[in-house]
Amino acid sequence: MKAVPLSYIARNLWVRRVTTLLTAGGMALVIYVFATVLMMSEGIRNTLVATGQADNVIVLRKGAGAEINSGIARSQAAIVESLPGIATDTLGRPLLSKEPVVLNNLPKRGSGKPSNVTVRGTSAQGLQLRPSVQMLEGRMFRPGSSEIVTGRAVAQGFQGAALGETLRFAGRDWTVVGVFDAGGSGFDSEIWGDAEQMLQAFRRDAFSTVVFRLQEPAQFEAIKAAIEADPRLQLEAKPERRFYAEQSEALATFISILGTSLSVIFSIGAIVGAMITMFAAVAQRIGEIGTLRALGFRRGAVLLAFLGESMLLSLVGGLIGLAAAALMQTVNISTTNFQTFAELAFQFRLTPTIVWQTLLFALFMGFVGGFIPAWRAARLKIVDCLRAA
Repeated sequence: MKAVPLSYIARNLWVRRVTTLLTAGGMALVIYVFATVLMMSEGIRNTLVATGQADNVIVLRKGAGAEINSGIARSQAAIVESLPGIATDTLGRPLLSKEPVVLNNLPKRGSGKPSNVTVRGTSAQGLQLRPSVQMLEGRMFRPGSSEIVTGRAVAQGFQGAALGETLRFAGRDWTVVGVFDAGGSGFDSEIWGDAEQMLQAFRRDAFSTVVFRLQEPAQFEAIKAAIEADPRLQLEAKPERRFYAEQSEALATFISILGTSLSVIFSIGAIVGAMITMFAAVAQRIGEIGTLRALGFRRGAVLLAFLGESMLLSLVGGLIGLAAAALMQTVNISTTNFQTFAELAFQFRLTPTIVWQTLLFALFMGFVGGFIPAWRAARLKIVDCLRAA
């Protein structure tokens, strides 16, 4: 079957460039929403997964879904610390950090509206366990003091959280002596201070989590089995990276489902717009259709030509929408994590998978919107077309 040249299809879109741009613009808006939602979901997942280290293990109370819901007594933490297979630093101390994690309500810069921030009590070993954390300004807090360091996102987004400022919470004034960058991970949205001072200030007698590094990754299953088999503990161990990946699932899935649903609803309007455009193109080019048929092009070739025109139109809209969505990667935003109820700062993230999903969605809209007009064009009789011309 002789095919209609692609140049003919592209030329017809250019001849009707005003209508083409208007229709492509409608599709671009739908694609922009679709791609942005996928980028937001991917950005949240990437932020939280990057928070964990591959060779770190986090221990929580059995059944606790998040750090703020967990509780580990000092005696239990001591038992975990004594387990074999935990890596040590250059001084022979276990690379292990016993950490209380609480939520604190702070006013945001500019608006003054309160929002939850994660406050983590940690130690020098805790900093060694997170090699991605680097001090941007100032220094690390001194153990036993009311000094704190804040993540980059917290310092920028909350009143009193910048270097040299003072925050008041838990009945005490805390001086910000440093601002750290955690490489875009969830730690950028946290406040860190001395673990023992945090326990005293928040009047707690138990840690939230125990984090440690393995000597060898293969030892995880043995340590996990030892923790679960000890009746004194009632704790569970997870690879840190898997734990933070699980933390992202609820929010990322919600955003993905909601955004995809909205995109599907909006796409109905874009498909109708493409269908109207293609019906108008068929009505204007009845004489051309008759000429193509008279020159020996079969009905299938005519159908493919008009269907290809519709899909090329949708591809143009898809590329425009995708280009606009890609600009969102420069934007930093924050939202509330459903698991922790704390604010989480993240960036939109565009991946090759999202690019292909977006373009396939655009082509699908073009196919659905163009099939019926293309089928109608292919069904026209040569005599009727030439007579109408």
